[in-house]
Amino acid sequence: MKNWTCWALAAPATIAVVVFLVIPVASTILTTFGDPKGVFAPYIAFYNSGFRRTVLYRTLEIALITTAISLVLGFLAAWIVANAPGRIKSILIIAAVFPLLTGVVIRSFAWMIILGKNGILNSFLLWTGAITEPLSMLYTEGAVIVAMVYLFTPLMILTLVGVLEGIPQDLVQASMSLGAGPAATFRQVIFPLAVPGLIVGGVLVFTGSFTSYATPQILGGEQQMMMGTFLYQRAMVTFDWVGASTIAAVMIVVTFAVVLVMSRIAQRLNPMAVS
Repeated sequence: MKNWTCWALAAPATIAVVVFLVIPVASTILTTFGDPKGVFAPYIAFYNSGFRRTVLYRTLEIALITTAISLVLGFLAAWIVANAPGRIKSILIIAAVFPLLTGVVIRSFAWMIILGKNGILNSFLLWTGAITEPLSMLYTEGAVIVAMVYLFTPLMILTLVGVLEGIPQDLVQASMSLGAGPAATFRQVIFPLAVPGLIVGGVLVFTGSFTSYATPQILGGEQQMMMGTFLYQRAMVTFDWVGASTIAAVMIVVTFAVVLVMSRIAQRLNPMAVS
């Protein structure tokens, strides 16, 4: 009876996931296998194109760099928040969440104002005499990475705060009392217990940055095209639905592969981190 009750309660959510997620994704992928030139012809054409490979490698590079930077910054910020007193902790959490209350497009345009040739950063550098003429910072990988880090680091902070708060202080104090220094305590106690949060945060940041559209489009443009903007171009500009479906399938496979690698790394760092 209990099993039937569990299935009945789970059925609506399961049906919703299948109808609105599984079926559309499966239909998108299946359209790539109907090419008369061959079952895998769209994928062969994708990897035979130097431009498409460049877009894929650039997207993967930017997503991995963004994830790495967000991990470091997010961990440091989350550690400060987790160890702050009650009222200050609430203020810091609000400060971390505040950027998420603004739309992605607005935040991207804000970085255009900051990084533009007549923007805040160039004006400041000219005023200090550090440069003699404005720098071209827009439409570069650096601009996209900076905006991505700003975009996704709050997610990393929110993911890690709960994990770090859950680490028993008794373990940290016991490690210190047994002669371990701060570095050894962090390496042998804190970091292994924080691995699950790091992996979850890393997956969220990687998938978000790898599939991002608005920020690369606004700050990268055609010069720094990424997979999200490339997918939009093929679907909505050239109306190449098979090509767009192929790009989507490649993105899904790459995302699953990176998530699998992250899970393997988590198992090596802490066998109890990932079941």
